[in-house]
Amino acid sequence: MLFCTAIVGSSSCDLIDLDQKSQPSIEAYGILAGLFLARNIMQCSVWRSLLRVVWCGWLTLVAAIIPATLAAAAALPCVAPAPDPSNTYDAEHTYAKLHQAYPQIRIASAAVPDSVHKLANLTYVQYGSRCLQLDLYLPVPGHNAANLASPRPLVILVHGGGWRAGFRDEFAPMAVRLAQRGWAAATVSYRLSGEAGYPAAIHDVRAAVRWLRSHASDYQLDGQRFALAGGSAGGQIASLAGVTGHLAGFDPGAASSEVSSAVQAIVNIDGLSDFTSAEARRYEDDPAKHPSSAGAWFGGRYAEQTARWSEASPIQYVRGGMPPILFIGSSQPRFSVGRAEMMARMQALGVASAVLVLPDTPHSFWLFDPWLQATLDATLAFLTQQLPQR
Repeated sequence: MLFCTAIVGSSSCDLIDLDQKSQPSIEAYGILAGLFLARNIMQCSVWRSLLRVVWCGWLTLVAAIIPATLAAAAALPCVAPAPDPSNTYDAEHTYAKLHQAYPQIRIASAAVPDSVHKLANLTYVQYGSRCLQLDLYLPVPGHNAANLASPRPLVILVHGGGWRAGFRDEFAPMAVRLAQRGWAAATVSYRLSGEAGYPAAIHDVRAAVRWLRSHASDYQLDGQRFALAGGSAGGQIASLAGVTGHLAGFDPGAASSEVSSAVQAIVNIDGLSDFTSAEARRYEDDPAKHPSSAGAWFGGRYAEQTARWSEASPIQYVRGGMPPILFIGSSQPRFSVGRAEMMARMQALGVASAVLVLPDTPHSFWLFDPWLQATLDATLAFLTQQLPQR
């Protein structure tokens, strides 16, 4: 039997033949080996080779298991959450509430004409079996305004619903009209507060931006001309995701991707800019609501989650070099809280902003004609100026 011993100060090991004639020496050799093995094991070429084999084998095993595990997780079939009967924020329910006071309105059409190509249910991020999806609307070349040159700028539209309701189809009519004018548009779903609280929706929207930019060449999109737009809660989400494009803290995906989730412009349609002001808290922190929409999203009232209420306010992130913002507002002042002060701060830093207030309009005006057309025209005028074709 061969036995390897390591001698102090030696750079090699000796193989000793322990045959039957040398049995009386086995105990001595065992003691000697035990004393010096731990100290000199790395000086023994045989042990070094053995350890290298074990180490490399372990690394190979890990390298094989981890990607396989991740691939298996990513390959899980998508399971949609059960429909929420309380989620009634859509054009039809809103029309039923508004048409008597505004008899001239009509629900804006989401019909897709021949000049627009719709790609539905594109998964942009997956959490286990939960898949978040978007619909992409692209101009069809050769149809009127769709003759604008490729690659095309993109507007990513974020629906409203008090952070706990709503559907991405809310912005389908605007997406269709953007595509008819030669722009690409995407309507995105995100996790509502009943599924995941703040800041999950911001993470989701940033993930959507990254996915679309990473697939820009597939859809002839101009990755340097991306804008975020949204209405109501979606306006606040779009603003916050847009003004924090330089902050990885709002973007968990930044750690594993070199593709940016920043945008070059923002359109805030009747969304809050400051949760912390007394006027905003009068509505959003109303003690009669158990809880309020904002309180449900933040996981507590202002006094309980002060840091979150402040952190989620887009006004906190005004800085030089931030994306320009167009504010489009209704005649309901509660939804414009923080807008004037935010614009003043932006102006002081030389950052472009603009505002359009549509007179005698309810909240959610963008769901209806004739107001959607005015919203679209203002959006395109602002974005064309701020995101000129290169």
